[in-house]
Amino acid sequence: MNIALVLIIVIAVILAIVGGLNTALNWLLWVALIVGVIALIAFLFRVIGGRNKV
Repeated sequence: MNIALVLIIVIAVILAIVGGLNTALNWLLWVALIVGVIALIAFLFRVIGGRNKV
């Protein structure tokens, strides 16, 4: 699950960079922000929940 969260965060950062460089792709910035927020919420739920799968 951690690998999936890291992958989502990396994709969100890449989309944010691409969206910031080209105003025609401004919608990518919004997609990156939404995906980043979702990844952050999922990460916080995992940390606060304290579920450690062994």
